[in-house]
Parts: sequence; structure tokens; C-alpha cells
Amino acid sequence: MSKVPTFDPQRRGVLRSLVGGSALLPGLVSQLLADDAPTDPLLPRASHFPPKAKRVIFLYMSGGVSHVESWDPKPKLFADAGKTIPVNEFQGRKGDFKMFLKRPQWEFRPHGQSGIEVSDLFPHMAECVDDLCVIRSMKSDHTNHYEATLGIHTGSFTFARPSIGSWVSYGLGTLNRNLPSFVVIAPQSPYAGGQVWGSDFLPGSHQGTLVVPGPEPVANIRRRAATSRLQELELGVLAKMNQRHQSPRDADPQLAARIKSFETAFGMQAEMPEVFDLSKETDATLQMYGLERGSTKGFAWQCLVARRLAERGVRFVELIDVGSSGNWDAHGDMLTHAPLAKNIDQPIAGLLRDLKQRGMLDDTLVVWTTEFGRTPFNSAADARGREHHHWVFSSWLAGAGVKPGMTYGESDEYGIDVAKDPVHVHDFHATILHLMGLDHERLTYRHTGRDYRLTDVHGRVVKEILA
Repeated sequence: MSKVPTFDPQRRGVLRSLVGGSALLPGLVSQLLADDAPTDPLLPRASHFPPKAKRVIFLYMSGGVSHVESWDPKPKLFADAGKTIPVNEFQGRKGDFKMFLKRPQWEFRPHGQSGIEVSDLFPHMAECVDDLCVIRSMKSDHTNHYEATLGIHTGSFTFARPSIGSWVSYGLGTLNRNLPSFVVIAPQSPYAGGQVWGSDFLPGSHQGTLVVPGPEPVANIRRRAATSRLQELELGVLAKMNQRHQSPRDADPQLAARIKSFETAFGMQAEMPEVFDLSKETDATLQMYGLERGSTKGFAWQCLVARRLAERGVRFVELIDVGSSGNWDAHGDMLTHAPLAKNIDQPIAGLLRDLKQRGMLDDTLVVWTTEFGRTPFNSAADARGREHHHWVFSSWLAGAGVKPGMTYGESDEYGIDVAKDPVHVHDFHATILHLMGLDHERLTYRHTGRDYRLTDVHGRVVKEILA
């Protein structure tokens, strides 16, 4: 029998005690290990080839941002607004429909040395356009929020599958054992709920840890013992008990995985409060993000915390701006895009500038996307809103390994369908994994007798946008 370790808060092996049933972090309780995985699923792993990016910050705008009012200028849509066109599908229904072209609410203007046109909806991000690679030919497979949200996160439009953050965690492990490898910061639950950051059949330690903006971003993060010394004594006793319990069960990978997950929970207890402590950030930094000192809400707080997580070794940080209501789903009025844009515009521009001036943009991949776009047309000439549109929409990448100041792909003259260089969601995922040094065809996991991957049996790396 191996020697029972004494308590040492600096050694992760000590925290085997926490497997005894902790309420420290409910999201980690379910972290289990598949039978054929290593004892510690979060150990750092070598990439398939040298990566351009060490980490990803994934910015997800829930509800469907209008591409023709943000990143994809369509002069002919302005000129021909009110004219009718035939389409063979509307809101997922096949048929022959007569639709009215709808004029965009915001003007487009060229910005930066690249001259890329961005709408007035995003004046701050427009100033950073020389750092962006804007993809104007994104395609999805579904017109409903649930399925499209699932697709942009997991590559599956019908069944729950591991999210892209979980795949990155599984493929590369963690750089900081005191923090989760995958963190999601969201004020509310999005469409598809926790499936957006779920690990599904991957070991549970690769599931995203949810952070909710506010005074207590992670529940139960503070120790319950009155003093650190008392906690050490309690954990020392639990360590001995758990060692006795584990000793005859050394071959049980699920038990080992639970122990590892609670080690992460203890590490978070020590390190996560410091991540949320913005008191040492300068006034200039807060101003860059548009964050009022002391505030713990809004996308500005999310973006600044994302930078602090990224610089501490978290592999994948996802920011979700709003939930499954009050989002970009502008059926009734496109002007509802305005306050949503104000919430994210300056914070995202601040994040890009902050990463750049710290030298982190060189090895950080920043991704901006939504689940689909919005129709350039509607069924009534006086319609104020737009409907769901998965045929074509826009996303962008910035940072490590991406050509800056460029656009890729084109939609047709009205922004209805892809005209050139389509980028399917599977291609988008394959490219992100490639920049992290992962071959999407080799990053697989055997489940129920089949090798699964993020891109299923599809996907190509969009090499034209790689630096």
C-alpha cells in the first residue's frame, strides 16, 4: 500500500480528500473518466503539429446577428429595397414564396488600411478591422435556434455531442491545473442550455465550467472552514479516508477521475477569486473595455475576465452575450440590434487591443460568431424585422495564425446565398482546431463502437485565411 500523503496545498495529489462529497463546484461533480482514458484526463498533451494558437476566446452572439447589417455590405439591397424576389424556402418551409427585399438599418463604411466595410452598428470593432479576417460565406444546416446553436458549438445539428471547447480540452489538456481547461461566461442560459458547453461522451473533466457575471460568479468558491488551518486538518483526515477507500480500487478510472475533478475544484478555490479581482486593473484598461470600476456585469466584465483567464492558462474561454430571450432574434424590429451591439462593441474592441498590446494576440485565437444570419427579405413590404437565415451569414477570426485585414468568401448581391468560397460550420471548426495544432480528422474518441470527431465525416481547413 502506498504511503498516505500529508496535506500540502501546493500539491495536487493531496486533494484526493475532496472526492468524499464536496459542494464546492456542482459543475465538476459529474466529471467521470472513460475506461480507456489516462488517469488524469487534463494532463497536457502534445498537439498533432506545431500550433499557431495556445488558446481560444470564442465570442458567441445568441439569436442570429444580421449579416447584412453588420459585416456583409450589400449596396444592391439598399438600392432595390421594396422589390419582390422569389425564394423556394422560408423559415424551414419549402415552396414558392414571393418576398420583399428589406433595406438595412445601418450604413456601411470602409475602415482601416484594409478598407473593409463594416456597418455603423459596430463603430468600435470597425476600428480594429485590420486585425480581423471576416468570413462572409458561412453556412449552417438548420434554421431553428436550438439546432443551429447546437451545430455551431458541437458540429451536430440533431443530437447532443461534445462542444468544441471540450474537444480542445480533450486534445490538449490544461496549462494550469488550478483552473478548468474550458470556461464559459454567460449571464443566462442560451438555446440548447448546458449542451452548448457539455462534454457528452468525452470524460466529464472536459466539460465547460460555467461562470455567471455578478457578485458570485462561481457558486461555493470560498472555503467553508473558519480558517485555512482548520481546512488543512479536515482535508488531511479526508485524505487518509479516501486513500484507504481508493487503495483496493486502483484500477477504477472513474474514481480517479472524480479525484482529479475535485483537485481542480480546490485549485479554483485558491486561484479563481484572484481572476475575478479586477481591483489592480488600471483605469486606462477599464476605460478601454468600457467597464465601470467595481462593476461585475455586462459584456465588458466578461471580456476582461476572459483575458485574465487566458493569460493564466485556460485553453478555451467562451463568452455568451445574452440568453435564449432578449437576444439578436429580431423578428419584430431590427432596431433591437442597437442595444445588443452597444453591449458588445466596445468590450470586444477593448479585448482585441488589450491582447495586442500585451503580445497575447500572437498566440490567442479570437473567434466571433452567431448561429445564423437574418433574411435580407421578408414576407411583407413594411416588415420591421428579419427572419432566421442559415443559407449564408458572417463570422470573423483574429489573432494567432490568421491573415489580418482581409475578407474571405462572398454572398450574392442581396446576401441571400453563398456566391463564392462557402465555409460550412464543419470547415469553421476544422480551421479552429488546425490553428490549435489539432488535425480534425485525427482528433477522435471511440464511443459505442464508433470513432467520433467534432467535424463528423466532414470539414476542410480553410487554408486560404491562414497566415
